[in-house]
Amino acid sequence: MTDLATRTWKRLLHEPPPLSVDPEQRLSEARARRPIEMARTRLLIAGAVFALCFVVLAGRLLEIGILKEGNARSDGGARLTSDAAPGRVDIVDRNGVLLATNLPTVSLYADQETVLSAEGAADRLLTVLPRYSREDLVERITGKARHALIERNLTPDQAFQINQLGLPGFSFERTERRVYLQGPLFSHVLGYTDVDNHGLSGIEAGLDATLRTTEPESGRPFTVSLDMRVQHALTEELNHSIEEFSAIGGAGVVIDANTGEVLALVSLPSFDPNGRRKSDDDVEFNRVTKGIYELGSTFKAFTVAMALDYGVVDMNDGYDASHPIKIARYTIRDDHPQNRWLNVPEIFMHSSNIGAAKMALDVGGERQREFLERLGLLNAYQLELPEVGAPAVPKPWREINTMTIAFGHGLSITPLHLANGIATLVNGGVLRRPTFVKQPEGATISGDQVISPATSEKMRRLLRLVVTEGTGQKAAAPGYLVGGKTGTAEKAAVGGYQRKSLISTFVGAFPMQNPRYVVLAMIDEPKGNRSSFGFATAGWTAAPVVGRVISRIAPLLGIEPVDEDADPIHRELDVKEVSQGARLASF
Repeated sequence: MTDLATRTWKRLLHEPPPLSVDPEQRLSEARARRPIEMARTRLLIAGAVFALCFVVLAGRLLEIGILKEGNARSDGGARLTSDAAPGRVDIVDRNGVLLATNLPTVSLYADQETVLSAEGAADRLLTVLPRYSREDLVERITGKARHALIERNLTPDQAFQINQLGLPGFSFERTERRVYLQGPLFSHVLGYTDVDNHGLSGIEAGLDATLRTTEPESGRPFTVSLDMRVQHALTEELNHSIEEFSAIGGAGVVIDANTGEVLALVSLPSFDPNGRRKSDDDVEFNRVTKGIYELGSTFKAFTVAMALDYGVVDMNDGYDASHPIKIARYTIRDDHPQNRWLNVPEIFMHSSNIGAAKMALDVGGERQREFLERLGLLNAYQLELPEVGAPAVPKPWREINTMTIAFGHGLSITPLHLANGIATLVNGGVLRRPTFVKQPEGATISGDQVISPATSEKMRRLLRLVVTEGTGQKAAAPGYLVGGKTGTAEKAAVGGYQRKSLISTFVGAFPMQNPRYVVLAMIDEPKGNRSSFGFATAGWTAAPVVGRVISRIAPLLGIEPVDEDADPIHRELDVKEVSQGARLASF
Protein backbone atom coordinates (compact mmCIF):
# COMPACT_ATOMS: atom_id res chain seq x y z
CA MET A 1 0.00 0.00 0.00
CA THR A 2 1.40 3.31 -0.97
CA ASP A 3 1.94 6.14 1.44
CA LEU A 4 -0.84 8.21 -0.18
CA ALA A 5 -3.28 5.39 0.19
CA THR A 6 -2.28 4.83 3.77
CA ARG A 7 -2.85 8.50 4.68
CA THR A 8 -6.20 8.55 2.93
CA TRP A 9 -7.37 5.45 4.77
CA LYS A 10 -6.40 6.83 8.16
CA ARG A 11 -8.26 10.10 7.51
CA LEU A 12 -11.41 8.22 6.64
CA LEU A 13 -11.15 6.14 9.77
CA HIS A 14 -10.71 9.13 12.17
CA GLU A 15 -12.80 11.96 10.61
CA PRO A 16 -16.60 11.83 10.89
CA PRO A 17 -18.54 12.03 7.68
CA PRO A 18 -19.87 15.49 6.77
CA LEU A 19 -23.35 16.35 8.09
CA SER A 20 -26.01 17.45 5.72
CA VAL A 21 -26.97 21.24 6.06
CA ASP A 22 -30.61 22.16 6.20
CA PRO A 23 -31.33 25.28 3.99
CA GLU A 24 -34.06 26.55 6.34
CA GLN A 25 -31.61 26.44 9.24
CA ARG A 26 -29.07 28.49 7.30
CA LEU A 27 -31.75 31.10 6.50
CA SER A 28 -32.74 31.30 10.15
CA GLU A 29 -29.15 31.83 11.24
CA ALA A 30 -28.71 34.64 8.71
CA ARG A 31 -31.85 36.35 9.95
CA ALA A 32 -30.55 36.15 13.51
CA ARG A 33 -27.23 37.74 12.57
CA ARG A 34 -28.84 40.69 10.67
CA PRO A 35 -29.68 42.89 13.76
CA ILE A 36 -26.19 42.37 15.09
CA GLU A 37 -24.75 43.42 11.75
CA MET A 38 -26.96 46.57 11.68
CA ALA A 39 -26.06 47.51 15.26
CA ARG A 40 -22.38 47.12 14.49
CA THR A 41 -22.75 49.40 11.44
CA ARG A 42 -24.58 52.07 13.46
CA LEU A 43 -21.93 52.00 16.14
CA LEU A 44 -19.23 52.48 13.54
CA ILE A 45 -21.08 55.46 12.02
CA ALA A 46 -21.69 57.05 15.44
CA GLY A 47 -18.07 56.55 16.38
CA ALA A 48 -16.95 58.22 13.18
CA VAL A 49 -19.23 61.22 13.80
CA PHE A 50 -17.97 61.64 17.38
CA ALA A 51 -14.38 61.36 16.20
CA LEU A 52 -15.00 64.06 13.60
CA CYS A 53 -16.50 66.38 16.24
CA PHE A 54 -13.53 65.88 18.52
CA VAL A 55 -11.17 66.68 15.64
CA VAL A 56 -13.06 69.93 14.90
CA LEU A 57 -13.09 70.95 18.57
CA ALA A 58 -9.44 70.15 18.97
CA GLY A 59 -8.61 72.27 15.95
CA ARG A 60 -10.63 75.19 17.28
CA LEU A 61 -8.99 74.94 20.70
CA LEU A 62 -5.61 74.84 19.00
CA GLU A 63 -6.47 78.01 17.05
CA ILE A 64 -7.71 79.90 20.14
CA GLY A 65 -5.19 78.65 22.65
CA ILE A 66 -2.04 78.70 20.56
CA LEU A 67 -2.42 80.70 17.37
CA LYS A 68 -4.23 83.72 18.86
CA GLU A 69 -1.97 83.72 21.88
CA GLY A 70 0.99 83.74 19.54
CA ASN A 71 -0.48 86.65 17.61
CA ALA A 72 -1.05 88.61 20.81
CA ARG A 73 2.49 88.00 21.91
CA SER A 74 3.83 88.98 18.52
CA ASP A 75 2.16 92.41 18.93
CA GLY A 76 4.22 93.11 22.01
CA GLY A 77 1.95 91.82 24.74
CA ALA A 78 1.22 95.25 26.30
CA ARG A 79 -1.33 96.47 23.75
CA LEU A 80 -4.99 96.38 24.70
CA THR A 81 -7.07 94.20 22.38
CA SER A 82 -10.66 94.76 21.39
CA ASP A 83 -11.67 92.54 24.30
CA ALA A 84 -10.05 95.05 26.72
CA ALA A 85 -11.80 98.14 25.34
CA PRO A 86 -14.53 97.19 22.88
CA GLY A 87 -16.09 100.10 21.04
CA ARG A 88 -14.25 102.95 22.84
CA VAL A 89 -10.63 103.93 22.46
CA ASP A 90 -8.18 105.10 25.09
CA ILE A 91 -7.55 108.80 25.66
CA VAL A 92 -3.97 109.98 26.17
CA ASP A 93 -2.49 113.42 26.83
CA ARG A 94 -0.19 115.18 24.37
CA ASN A 95 2.82 113.25 25.74
CA GLY A 96 1.17 109.83 25.59
CA VAL A 97 0.17 109.58 29.26
CA LEU A 98 -2.93 107.39 29.60
CA LEU A 99 -5.92 109.35 30.89
CA ALA A 100 -8.92 107.11 30.16
CA THR A 101 -9.31 103.47 29.19
CA ASN A 102 -11.72 100.53 29.40
CA LEU A 103 -11.28 97.64 31.81
CA PRO A 104 -13.11 94.32 31.38
CA THR A 105 -15.32 93.50 34.35
CA VAL A 106 -18.27 91.22 35.12
CA SER A 107 -21.75 91.98 36.41
CA LEU A 108 -23.89 89.71 38.57
CA TYR A 109 -27.42 88.77 37.48
CA ALA A 110 -30.16 86.62 39.03
CA ASP A 111 -32.82 84.50 37.30
CA GLN A 112 -35.91 84.60 39.52
CA GLU A 113 -37.27 81.31 38.24
CA THR A 114 -34.17 79.36 39.17
CA VAL A 115 -33.14 81.09 42.40
CA LEU A 116 -34.03 78.69 45.21
CA SER A 117 -34.36 81.23 48.01
CA ALA A 118 -34.01 85.00 47.64
CA GLU A 119 -33.55 85.46 51.37
CA GLY A 120 -30.98 82.71 51.66
CA ALA A 121 -29.08 83.98 48.63
CA ALA A 122 -29.11 87.54 50.03
CA ASP A 123 -27.67 86.34 53.33
CA ARG A 124 -24.78 84.67 51.54
CA LEU A 125 -24.18 87.55 49.11
CA LEU A 126 -23.87 89.97 52.03
CA THR A 127 -20.56 88.34 52.89
CA VAL A 128 -19.17 89.60 49.54
CA LEU A 129 -21.27 92.74 49.01
CA PRO A 130 -21.48 94.28 52.50
CA ARG A 131 -22.43 97.76 51.24
CA TYR A 132 -25.97 96.49 50.63
CA SER A 133 -28.57 95.68 53.27
CA ARG A 134 -30.34 92.33 53.29
CA GLU A 135 -33.56 94.05 52.21
CA ASP A 136 -31.83 95.74 49.25
CA LEU A 137 -30.48 92.45 47.94
CA VAL A 138 -33.80 90.63 48.36
CA GLU A 139 -35.53 93.45 46.49
CA ARG A 140 -33.02 93.25 43.66
CA ILE A 141 -33.29 89.48 43.40
CA THR A 142 -37.10 89.53 43.38
CA GLY A 143 -37.48 92.57 41.14
CA LYS A 144 -39.86 92.89 38.21
CA ALA A 145 -37.37 91.73 35.61
CA ARG A 146 -36.71 88.01 35.43
CA HIS A 147 -33.07 88.66 34.52
CA ALA A 148 -32.32 90.97 37.45
CA LEU A 149 -29.10 92.98 37.75
CA ILE A 150 -27.60 92.58 41.22
CA GLU A 151 -24.26 94.40 40.95
CA ARG A 152 -22.21 95.96 38.16
CA ASN A 153 -18.46 95.96 37.73
CA LEU A 154 -17.45 93.34 40.24
CA THR A 155 -13.78 93.11 41.10
CA PRO A 156 -12.06 89.82 40.18
CA ASP A 157 -11.91 88.96 43.87
CA GLN A 158 -15.64 89.61 44.33
CA ALA A 159 -16.51 87.53 41.28
CA PHE A 160 -14.36 84.66 42.57
CA GLN A 161 -15.95 84.76 46.04
CA ILE A 162 -19.49 84.86 44.64
CA ASN A 163 -18.69 81.99 42.31
CA GLN A 164 -17.42 80.01 45.30
CA LEU A 165 -20.81 80.44 46.99
CA GLY A 166 -22.35 78.17 44.36
CA LEU A 167 -25.72 79.94 44.32
CA PRO A 168 -28.23 78.43 41.85
CA GLY A 169 -29.87 80.96 39.51
CA PHE A 170 -27.01 83.47 39.54
CA SER A 171 -24.80 84.19 36.56
CA PHE A 172 -22.05 86.58 35.43
CA GLU A 173 -22.07 88.71 32.29
CA ARG A 174 -18.95 90.30 30.85
CA THR A 175 -19.05 94.11 30.80
CA GLU A 176 -16.62 97.01 30.40
CA ARG A 177 -15.97 99.91 32.71
CA ARG A 178 -14.51 103.27 31.70
CA VAL A 179 -11.66 104.11 34.05
CA TYR A 180 -9.98 107.52 34.54
CA LEU A 181 -6.47 106.88 35.71
CA GLN A 182 -5.81 110.41 37.00
CA GLY A 183 -8.95 110.49 39.15
CA PRO A 184 -10.41 114.00 39.58
CA LEU A 185 -7.47 115.76 37.88
CA PHE A 186 -9.21 116.00 34.47
CA SER A 187 -12.80 115.53 35.63
CA HIS A 188 -14.34 118.63 34.02
CA VAL A 189 -12.52 118.46 30.73
CA LEU A 190 -12.62 114.69 30.09
CA GLY A 191 -16.07 114.21 31.63
CA TYR A 192 -17.42 110.67 32.06
CA THR A 193 -19.59 107.97 30.46
CA ASP A 194 -22.71 106.08 31.51
CA VAL A 195 -22.80 102.36 32.33
CA ASP A 196 -23.06 101.56 28.62
CA ASN A 197 -19.98 103.63 27.78
CA HIS A 198 -21.86 106.50 26.15
CA GLY A 199 -20.34 109.91 26.85
CA LEU A 200 -22.34 112.10 29.23
CA SER A 201 -20.09 115.14 29.71
CA GLY A 202 -16.78 116.69 28.75
CA ILE A 203 -14.75 115.40 25.82
CA GLU A 204 -16.33 111.97 26.35
CA ALA A 205 -19.68 113.49 25.31
CA GLY A 206 -18.45 116.08 22.82
CA LEU A 207 -16.42 113.54 20.86
CA ASP A 208 -18.57 110.50 21.68
CA ALA A 209 -18.99 109.42 18.07
CA THR A 210 -15.26 109.72 17.39
CA LEU A 211 -14.26 107.82 20.51
CA ARG A 212 -16.74 105.03 19.74
CA THR A 213 -16.16 104.62 16.01
CA THR A 214 -12.37 104.76 16.00
CA GLU A 215 -11.07 101.20 15.67
CA PRO A 216 -9.80 100.09 19.09
CA GLU A 217 -8.16 97.06 17.49
CA SER A 218 -5.66 99.38 15.83
CA GLY A 219 -4.15 100.16 19.21
CA ARG A 220 -4.09 103.88 18.38
CA PRO A 221 -5.46 106.02 21.23
CA PHE A 222 -7.08 109.42 20.86
CA THR A 223 -4.64 112.21 21.72
CA VAL A 224 -5.90 115.38 23.38
CA SER A 225 -4.05 118.69 23.67
CA LEU A 226 -3.88 118.48 27.47
CA ASP A 227 -0.59 118.09 29.34
CA MET A 228 -0.82 116.20 32.64
CA ARG A 229 2.19 118.05 34.07
CA VAL A 230 0.69 121.47 33.37
CA GLN A 231 -2.74 120.33 34.61
CA HIS A 232 -1.24 119.15 37.89
CA ALA A 233 0.69 122.38 38.49
CA LEU A 234 -2.34 124.57 37.75
CA THR A 235 -4.62 122.46 39.97
CA GLU A 236 -2.20 122.50 42.88
CA GLU A 237 -1.60 126.26 42.77
CA LEU A 238 -5.30 127.09 42.44
CA ASN A 239 -6.11 124.85 45.40
CA HIS A 240 -3.42 126.59 47.40
CA SER A 241 -4.92 130.03 46.76
CA ILE A 242 -8.50 128.85 47.37
CA GLU A 243 -7.45 127.49 50.75
CA GLU A 244 -5.31 130.51 51.65
CA PHE A 245 -8.09 133.01 50.91
CA SER A 246 -11.06 130.86 52.00
CA ALA A 247 -12.64 131.03 48.54
CA ILE A 248 -15.60 128.93 47.40
CA GLY A 249 -13.95 127.84 44.16
CA GLY A 250 -11.65 128.71 41.33
CA ALA A 251 -10.83 128.14 37.69
CA GLY A 252 -7.80 128.19 35.45
CA VAL A 253 -6.70 127.52 31.91
CA VAL A 254 -3.42 127.35 29.99
CA ILE A 255 -3.60 127.86 26.24
CA ASP A 256 -1.03 127.87 23.44
CA ALA A 257 -1.24 131.38 21.96
CA ASN A 258 -0.08 130.23 18.52
CA THR A 259 -2.24 127.12 18.02
CA GLY A 260 -5.26 127.52 20.29
CA GLU A 261 -4.48 124.20 22.00
CA VAL A 262 -5.67 124.00 25.60
CA LEU A 263 -2.89 122.47 27.71
CA ALA A 264 -4.77 122.60 31.01
CA LEU A 265 -8.28 123.32 32.20
CA VAL A 266 -9.18 123.30 35.90
CA SER A 267 -12.51 123.97 37.58
CA LEU A 268 -12.65 123.70 41.36
CA PRO A 269 -14.13 122.08 43.30
CA SER A 270 -13.75 118.93 41.23
CA PHE A 271 -15.09 115.38 41.43
CA ASP A 272 -13.83 111.85 40.79
CA PRO A 273 -15.50 110.40 37.66
CA ASN A 274 -14.56 106.88 38.79
CA GLY A 275 -16.61 107.05 41.99
CA ARG A 276 -19.44 109.21 40.73
CA ARG A 277 -22.83 108.24 42.16
CA LYS A 278 -25.27 111.12 42.46
CA SER A 279 -24.18 114.29 40.77
CA ASP A 280 -23.69 117.59 42.51
CA ASP A 281 -24.48 120.31 39.99
CA ASP A 282 -22.13 122.79 41.65
CA VAL A 283 -19.20 120.36 41.70
CA GLU A 284 -19.71 119.23 38.11
CA PHE A 285 -20.17 122.78 36.79
CA ASN A 286 -17.36 123.73 34.41
CA ARG A 287 -16.42 127.28 35.39
CA VAL A 288 -13.93 127.69 32.54
CA THR A 289 -16.09 126.93 29.50
CA LYS A 290 -19.66 127.25 30.80
CA GLY A 291 -19.55 129.81 33.60
CA ILE A 292 -19.99 133.41 32.45
CA TYR A 293 -18.68 136.25 34.62
CA GLU A 294 -18.01 139.95 34.57
CA LEU A 295 -14.23 139.76 34.63
CA GLY A 296 -13.46 143.31 35.63
CA SER A 297 -10.39 145.25 34.59
CA THR A 298 -8.97 142.44 32.47
CA PHE A 299 -11.27 143.94 29.81
CA LYS A 300 -9.14 147.09 29.74
CA ALA A 301 -6.70 145.14 27.60
CA PHE A 302 -9.36 144.92 24.89
CA THR A 303 -10.35 148.57 25.37
CA VAL A 304 -6.81 149.86 24.92
CA ALA A 305 -6.13 147.48 21.99
CA MET A 306 -9.37 148.66 20.37
CA ALA A 307 -8.46 152.35 20.69
CA LEU A 308 -4.93 151.75 19.40
CA ASP A 309 -6.08 149.60 16.49
CA TYR A 310 -8.74 152.08 15.38
CA GLY A 311 -6.17 154.91 15.63
CA VAL A 312 -8.28 156.79 18.19
CA VAL A 313 -5.25 157.09 20.50
CA ASP A 314 -1.56 156.41 20.43
CA MET A 315 0.84 155.85 23.29
CA ASN A 316 1.33 159.60 23.72
CA ASP A 317 -2.34 160.38 24.28
CA GLY A 318 -4.17 160.35 27.58
CA TYR A 319 -7.19 161.45 29.61
CA ASP A 320 -7.95 163.45 32.72
CA ALA A 321 -8.58 160.98 35.54
CA SER A 322 -8.65 163.51 38.36
CA HIS A 323 -12.44 163.39 38.89
CA PRO A 324 -15.01 160.57 38.90
CA ILE A 325 -17.51 160.38 36.03
CA LYS A 326 -21.18 160.77 36.87
CA ILE A 327 -23.70 159.39 34.37
CA ALA A 328 -27.38 159.07 35.25
CA ARG A 329 -27.46 157.50 38.72
CA TYR A 330 -24.02 155.89 38.32
CA THR A 331 -20.59 157.16 39.36
CA ILE A 332 -17.42 155.73 37.80
CA ARG A 333 -14.38 155.89 40.10
CA ASP A 334 -10.85 154.51 40.10
CA ASP A 335 -9.87 151.81 42.59
CA HIS A 336 -6.27 153.08 42.52
CA PRO A 337 -6.86 156.81 41.97
CA GLN A 338 -3.95 158.90 40.71
CA ASN A 339 -6.07 162.08 40.63
CA ARG A 340 -4.34 163.53 37.57
CA TRP A 341 -4.04 163.35 33.82
CA LEU A 342 -2.89 159.87 32.70
CA ASN A 343 -1.43 158.81 29.37
CA VAL A 344 -2.43 155.48 27.75
CA PRO A 345 0.32 153.37 29.39
CA GLU A 346 -0.49 154.87 32.80
CA ILE A 347 -4.21 154.26 32.35
CA PHE A 348 -3.45 150.62 31.69
CA MET A 349 -0.74 150.23 34.34
CA HIS A 350 -2.82 151.82 37.12
CA SER A 351 -6.03 150.20 35.84
CA SER A 352 -7.96 153.46 35.60
CA ASN A 353 -11.71 152.99 35.13
CA ILE A 354 -12.11 156.68 34.33
CA GLY A 355 -9.48 156.64 31.60
CA ALA A 356 -10.82 153.40 30.06
CA ALA A 357 -14.41 154.74 30.02
CA LYS A 358 -13.38 157.98 28.28
CA MET A 359 -11.28 156.02 25.80
CA ALA A 360 -14.26 153.78 24.92
CA LEU A 361 -16.52 156.79 24.46
CA ASP A 362 -14.05 158.19 21.92
CA VAL A 363 -14.16 154.87 20.02
CA GLY A 364 -17.95 154.71 20.17
CA GLY A 365 -20.39 151.96 21.11
CA GLU A 366 -20.92 150.64 17.60
CA ARG A 367 -17.21 150.21 16.89
CA GLN A 368 -16.68 148.81 20.39
CA ARG A 369 -19.24 146.09 19.76
CA GLU A 370 -17.77 145.35 16.32
CA PHE A 371 -14.27 145.03 17.78
CA LEU A 372 -15.32 142.67 20.57
CA GLU A 373 -17.27 140.55 18.12
CA ARG A 374 -14.23 140.42 15.86
CA LEU A 375 -12.28 138.99 18.82
CA GLY A 376 -14.91 136.29 19.31
CA LEU A 377 -16.01 137.66 22.70
CA LEU A 378 -19.73 137.99 21.96
CA ASN A 379 -20.54 134.48 20.77
CA ALA A 380 -20.36 130.98 22.25
CA TYR A 381 -17.39 128.85 21.21
CA GLN A 382 -17.72 125.62 19.27
CA LEU A 383 -15.70 123.23 21.42
CA GLU A 384 -15.07 119.49 21.67
CA LEU A 385 -17.19 119.38 24.82
CA PRO A 386 -20.85 120.30 25.33
CA GLU A 387 -20.43 122.52 28.42
CA VAL A 388 -20.34 125.86 26.61
CA GLY A 389 -21.52 129.21 27.93
CA ALA A 390 -22.79 132.00 25.71
CA PRO A 391 -21.70 135.55 26.63
CA ALA A 392 -24.38 137.78 28.16
CA VAL A 393 -24.48 140.81 25.87
CA PRO A 394 -26.42 143.99 26.80
CA LYS A 395 -29.45 144.80 24.69
CA PRO A 396 -29.66 147.60 23.80
CA TRP A 397 -26.01 148.64 23.77
CA ARG A 398 -26.28 152.11 25.28
CA GLU A 399 -23.70 154.74 26.18
CA ILE A 400 -23.54 153.56 29.78
CA ASN A 401 -22.81 150.04 28.50
CA THR A 402 -20.00 151.35 26.34
CA MET A 403 -18.41 152.97 29.39
CA THR A 404 -18.82 150.08 31.86
CA ILE A 405 -17.80 147.38 29.39
CA ALA A 406 -14.58 149.32 28.90
CA PHE A 407 -13.53 148.27 32.40
CA GLY A 408 -15.26 144.87 32.52
CA HIS A 409 -18.78 145.42 33.84
CA GLY A 410 -22.04 144.87 31.98
CA LEU A 411 -20.72 142.09 29.71
CA SER A 412 -20.23 138.52 30.96
CA ILE A 413 -17.95 136.00 29.23
CA THR A 414 -16.30 132.71 30.10
CA PRO A 415 -12.71 132.55 31.37
CA LEU A 416 -11.83 130.69 28.16
CA HIS A 417 -13.07 133.66 26.11
CA LEU A 418 -10.78 135.93 28.11
CA ALA A 419 -7.73 133.68 27.77
CA ASN A 420 -8.21 133.22 24.04
CA GLY A 421 -8.81 136.95 23.57
CA ILE A 422 -5.52 137.78 25.31
CA ALA A 423 -3.80 135.14 23.19
CA THR A 424 -5.03 137.02 20.12
CA LEU A 425 -3.72 140.33 21.44
CA VAL A 426 -0.18 139.00 21.99
CA ASN A 427 0.33 136.50 19.15
CA GLY A 428 0.41 139.08 16.38
CA GLY A 429 -3.32 139.66 16.22
CA VAL A 430 -4.50 136.29 14.86
CA LEU A 431 -7.72 134.81 16.29
CA ARG A 432 -7.72 131.02 16.46
CA ARG A 433 -10.40 128.69 17.79
CA PRO A 434 -9.58 127.01 21.11
CA THR A 435 -9.26 123.24 20.79
CA PHE A 436 -8.80 120.23 23.06
CA VAL A 437 -7.35 118.08 20.27
CA LYS A 438 -3.59 117.91 19.83
CA GLN A 439 -2.44 119.55 16.61
CA PRO A 440 0.39 118.14 14.47
CA GLU A 441 3.85 119.32 15.47
CA GLY A 442 4.98 122.26 13.36
CA ALA A 443 1.60 122.63 11.68
CA THR A 444 0.44 126.09 10.64
CA ILE A 445 -2.90 126.70 12.32
CA SER A 446 -5.13 128.98 10.31
CA GLY A 447 -6.81 131.98 11.89
CA ASP A 448 -8.24 135.41 11.23
CA GLN A 449 -6.10 138.55 11.41
CA VAL A 450 -8.32 140.69 13.66
CA ILE A 451 -5.86 143.35 14.85
CA SER A 452 -2.67 144.66 13.32
CA PRO A 453 0.74 143.22 14.27
CA ALA A 454 1.74 146.74 15.35
CA THR A 455 -1.13 146.87 17.86
CA SER A 456 -0.16 143.42 19.11
CA GLU A 457 3.41 144.58 19.71
CA LYS A 458 2.21 147.57 21.72
CA MET A 459 -0.08 145.37 23.81
CA ARG A 460 2.81 143.05 24.67
CA ARG A 461 4.72 146.04 26.05
CA LEU A 462 1.71 147.29 28.00
CA LEU A 463 0.95 143.89 29.51
CA ARG A 464 4.57 143.56 30.53
CA LEU A 465 4.38 147.00 32.18
CA VAL A 466 1.51 145.84 34.43
CA VAL A 467 3.76 143.13 35.91
CA THR A 468 6.91 145.22 36.22
CA GLU A 469 5.32 148.45 37.52
CA GLY A 470 1.56 148.02 37.97
CA THR A 471 -1.10 145.97 39.72
CA GLY A 472 0.21 142.57 38.61
CA GLN A 473 3.66 142.58 40.15
CA LYS A 474 2.99 139.41 42.16
CA ALA A 475 2.61 137.50 38.88
CA ALA A 476 6.30 137.86 38.11
CA ALA A 477 8.23 134.67 37.39
CA PRO A 478 11.92 135.67 37.23
CA GLY A 479 13.50 134.80 33.90
CA TYR A 480 10.26 134.23 32.00
CA LEU A 481 9.12 137.80 31.21
CA VAL A 482 5.49 137.60 32.32
CA GLY A 483 2.95 140.16 31.18
CA GLY A 484 -0.72 140.33 32.05
CA LYS A 485 -3.69 142.13 33.53
CA THR A 486 -5.55 142.01 36.84
CA GLY A 487 -9.31 142.14 37.14
CA THR A 488 -11.52 142.31 40.25
CA ALA A 489 -15.29 142.44 39.85
CA GLU A 490 -18.19 142.36 42.27
CA LYS A 491 -20.70 139.62 41.61
CA ALA A 492 -23.95 140.78 40.08
CA ALA A 493 -27.10 140.00 42.06
CA VAL A 494 -30.75 140.98 42.12
CA GLY A 495 -30.89 144.67 42.94
CA GLY A 496 -27.21 145.43 42.32
CA TYR A 497 -23.71 144.15 43.03
CA GLN A 498 -22.45 142.25 46.09
CA ARG A 499 -19.53 144.27 47.38
CA LYS A 500 -18.06 141.41 49.42
CA SER A 501 -18.51 138.72 46.77
CA LEU A 502 -15.65 139.14 44.33
CA ILE A 503 -14.40 137.42 41.23
CA SER A 504 -10.63 138.00 41.18
CA THR A 505 -8.83 137.20 37.92
CA PHE A 506 -5.37 137.49 36.48
CA VAL A 507 -4.58 136.57 32.89
CA GLY A 508 -0.93 136.53 31.83
CA ALA A 509 1.25 135.55 28.91
CA PHE A 510 4.90 134.50 28.63
CA PRO A 511 7.58 135.04 27.48
CA MET A 512 6.51 138.50 26.37
CA GLN A 513 9.32 139.06 23.87
CA ASN A 514 7.81 136.13 21.89
CA PRO A 515 4.59 135.04 23.63
CA ARG A 516 3.86 131.34 23.50
CA TYR A 517 1.45 130.55 26.34
CA VAL A 518 -1.41 132.30 28.14
CA VAL A 519 -2.22 131.39 31.75
CA LEU A 520 -5.43 132.46 33.52
CA ALA A 521 -6.37 132.07 37.18
CA MET A 522 -9.74 133.03 38.64
CA ILE A 523 -10.60 132.89 42.36
CA ASP A 524 -14.29 132.84 43.30
CA GLU A 525 -15.17 134.90 46.40
CA PRO A 526 -11.74 135.12 48.06
CA LYS A 527 -11.51 136.63 51.56
CA GLY A 528 -8.72 138.97 52.52
CA ASN A 529 -6.34 137.87 55.27
CA ARG A 530 -3.33 139.09 57.19
CA SER A 531 -0.89 138.24 54.39
CA SER A 532 -2.89 140.37 51.93
CA PHE A 533 -3.53 143.17 54.44
CA GLY A 534 -7.22 142.38 54.18
CA PHE A 535 -7.38 142.75 50.38
CA ALA A 536 -9.08 140.10 48.23
CA THR A 537 -8.34 141.75 44.88
CA ALA A 538 -6.75 139.96 41.95
CA GLY A 539 -3.29 141.40 42.52
CA TRP A 540 -3.15 139.59 45.87
CA THR A 541 -5.12 136.41 45.18
CA ALA A 542 -4.95 135.47 41.48
CA ALA A 543 -1.73 137.06 40.22
CA PRO A 544 0.52 134.98 42.52
CA VAL A 545 -1.10 131.80 41.20
CA VAL A 546 -0.12 132.66 37.63
CA GLY A 547 3.44 133.54 38.67
CA ARG A 548 3.90 130.23 40.50
CA VAL A 549 2.36 128.22 37.68
CA ILE A 550 4.62 129.82 35.08
CA SER A 551 7.72 129.18 37.22
CA ARG A 552 6.75 125.50 37.36
CA ILE A 553 5.64 124.84 33.80
CA ALA A 554 8.02 127.00 31.75
CA PRO A 555 10.98 124.59 32.12
CA LEU A 556 8.67 121.64 31.33
CA LEU A 557 7.52 123.34 28.14
CA GLY A 558 11.04 124.07 26.96
CA ILE A 559 11.04 127.81 27.66
CA GLU A 560 14.55 128.88 28.63
CA PRO A 561 14.94 131.67 31.20
CA VAL A 562 16.55 134.95 30.17
CA ASP A 563 18.24 137.84 31.92
CA GLU A 564 15.37 140.28 32.38
CA ASP A 565 17.79 143.18 32.94
CA ALA A 566 19.61 142.67 29.64
CA ASP A 567 19.54 145.68 27.32
CA PRO A 568 17.99 143.79 24.35
CA ILE A 569 15.07 142.75 26.55
CA HIS A 570 14.53 146.32 27.75
CA ARG A 571 14.60 147.66 24.21
CA GLU A 572 12.15 145.02 23.01
CA LEU A 573 9.58 145.48 25.80
CA ASP A 574 10.06 149.00 27.15
CA VAL A 575 6.95 151.12 26.57
CA LYS A 576 9.18 154.20 26.17
CA GLU A 577 10.48 152.77 22.92
CA VAL A 578 7.05 153.32 21.34
CA SER A 579 5.88 156.31 23.38
CA GLN A 580 7.85 158.87 21.41
CA GLY A 581 8.82 160.83 24.52
CA ALA A 582 5.42 160.80 26.20
CA ARG A 583 5.28 161.94 29.81
CA LEU A 584 5.49 158.67 31.77
CA ALA A 585 5.77 160.09 35.25
CA SER A 586 5.22 156.82 37.08
CA PHE A 587 7.73 154.67 35.20
